Amino acid sequence: MSHANAELIQRFYSAFQKLDAETMAGCYAEDVRFSDPVFVDLRGAEAGDMWRMLCSRAEDFSLTFDSVQADDHAGSARWVATYRFSATGRQVINHIQARFVFRDGLIVEHRDHFDLWRWARQALGGKGLLLGWAPPVQTAIRRQAARALAQFRASR
Repeated sequence: MSHANAELIQRFYSAFQKLDAETMAGCYAEDVRFSDPVFVDLRGAEAGDMWRMLCSRAEDFSLTFDSVQADDHAGSARWVATYRFSATGRQVINHIQARFVFRDGLIVEHRDHFDLWRWARQALGGKGLLLGWAPPVQTAIRRQAARALAQFRASR
């Protein structure tokens, strides 16, 4: 029998495979903190809304996950998202390492790690290849994502 927190991670990613953002958000504590190279510090409802936005906009999406591990306090998983980046129409295959912290049967901290330059090369093409490593370009990617999330949240 796997640990209950490992089952929680499996439920989260199984829901993501179905683009079921409500189930994903339900795996989070109300005061969850999420971060990745694009969405640097989301808190509480912002994290669930990020998944709602991403799931609602997903094109040609598929997801695999493996290496799920968890104990009473922390866990991890690897996952790969394949999708069409809507802004450019380019296919992205993003390899992500996730780390989790749990409290009371829910995820209270979720940190995803991936190579933002690699992502930018795929999503943005030549511009990402040439400039995706540069801090100003990475900052612009983060700002654009934050604006999109703010607009999504305002429209709900």
